[in-house]
Amino acid sequence: MTSVTRQQSHQLDTINRRLPIVILAMVVASALLLLALASFQWLSPEVDREFRQRGLANTTSVETIPAERGLIYDRDGEPLAFNQIEYRFGVSPNLVTDPATVARELALILNLDEFDIYRKITTTTGPWVLITTEGPVSAEVAQQVLDNEELSLPTRGERVWRRFYPQGTLASQILGFTIDENATGAMGLEAYYNDQLAGRAIDEVVSTVPLYAPEAVDEVRQQGMDLVLTIDRDLQFLVESRLAQYVAENNAQSGTIIVMESRTGSILAMASSPTFDPNNFINANAELLTTPAITNTYEPGSIFKILTVAAAIESGTVDENWTYNDTGSLEAASIVVQNSDRKSYGIRNATEVLVNSLNIGVATMAMEMGPDLFYQAMRRFGIGALTRIDISGEASGILKEPGESDWSESDLLTNSFGQGLSVTPIQMITAANAIANDGLMMQPRIVQQRIVGDDVQNIEPVVLRRVIGIDTAHAVRDMMVQVVLDPNGANLAAVPGYAIAGKTGTAQIPNAVGYEEGTSIASFIGFFPADDPRVTVLIRLDRPAGYWGSRTAAPAFQDLAEQLVLYLAIPNDTVRLNLAAQGGHTSTVR
Repeated sequence: MTSVTRQQSHQLDTINRRLPIVILAMVVASALLLLALASFQWLSPEVDREFRQRGLANTTSVETIPAERGLIYDRDGEPLAFNQIEYRFGVSPNLVTDPATVARELALILNLDEFDIYRKITTTTGPWVLITTEGPVSAEVAQQVLDNEELSLPTRGERVWRRFYPQGTLASQILGFTIDENATGAMGLEAYYNDQLAGRAIDEVVSTVPLYAPEAVDEVRQQGMDLVLTIDRDLQFLVESRLAQYVAENNAQSGTIIVMESRTGSILAMASSPTFDPNNFINANAELLTTPAITNTYEPGSIFKILTVAAAIESGTVDENWTYNDTGSLEAASIVVQNSDRKSYGIRNATEVLVNSLNIGVATMAMEMGPDLFYQAMRRFGIGALTRIDISGEASGILKEPGESDWSESDLLTNSFGQGLSVTPIQMITAANAIANDGLMMQPRIVQQRIVGDDVQNIEPVVLRRVIGIDTAHAVRDMMVQVVLDPNGANLAAVPGYAIAGKTGTAQIPNAVGYEEGTSIASFIGFFPADDPRVTVLIRLDRPAGYWGSRTAAPAFQDLAEQLVLYLAIPNDTVRLNLAAQGGHTSTVR
């Protein structure tokens, strides 16, 4: 056994004396460490949040995630606009060990350029780079990315909503479309109700390391408002199909049809041709990306005469005994007014003015009324003012009035037969519908329900004002029936078994020096059954080869009206009279 030297013994004594002190120091340090660790369990929420945010800052980013956009349905619940889930894909370059392989696999699946992907991966200094810069991909394609073992670690998918219109071109000019990644409404209902349809977005803390799931913070996401329209999908299809046919048959440049429920102002169908596909609006002619029924203004021509006659009767200027002498020309206010056929008609009454569409007749009425009464009546009819239908882009038209610098006395005469002023189709049908609706003007209505979650808001029909009295409305209605019955008038609009109240129009098209030669806007406006109107219809054809409204728009109205009475199950006059005598319902509108 080796003996211990005196020096070694001294060192052992020193260690033995210091050991308790070292142990005590270690115990104290351990205790302090445990206390420090334990204190993190009871940090104040503010301090705890700060530590968490510092920790997340290096591995996460905050992104605004939009809510699902509200859906749009027709009156029967058929979808007109809904959303599809698609995906954007990006790569975290710091997690890529083989850039060439990742680029090759992504290029094959996403049908993108392999070199471009490789360049993005190898040159990006940030934590994440977007690969699908040309737009999101479908869920099927996204699943292929997720199932690829080479891509599972460095690739991150982000869900986005894409607006989809399942009916294609149907009602596209009413619906509009959305643009950009936020699905912002660009026209139509999509634009008018954009904020409500968009809902409320949320912020999400999204990990830049794909292994971690997103974590919602701060806000509750709220789905956008759903809209239920007054539009009937099947009727809209019928109207669009027929309109395309009328435009083609008449070699017209374009056309518009509006079908309105007479008693409520509800739009059952509204179409213009040509149109576009909102799913592919980017390739459409920019001129088509509007709603012509509410944006396009035009001089209405002779269909406007029904408003002048109504105003003259309401003011007391014209009654059943009123007549004038039509000499074929009227010189007043430094102009000469002639009838469209340049003929004279002798002594005529108010009904004959409408039946023969006499410019001199309505100009005489306007002169006898005077500008104050005439323009007061036109304002009541809403001419020159927005109807405030809930579709974006509505135009107000033009109505010059006394006191304005560009108004002259000649305007009173030309305005009486629909020249020198402008209207939109929705303005014109809303005004004419007041005659159909016993003198009450209805707010044109395109949305009948707004829905947010379980909250359903019904949008009831709105009476804007009384424009004319009931007796005046009935008098003008009876005159319009005679217009359609007269063999020299608009009899091509007649529908066997039904009394139709209507009026044709053939409007000149203004240009920089006056009016275009040989072109017109042909139109017809009417409602039926005349004694108890259910629908009011406006048809407008731009620059038809047949020129005259009586030869183009009137037969188009007849064809469409024959379809409408079948689809809407409106009994003919004989059946209605028998039902009325028995106390039954006399008409039906779906």
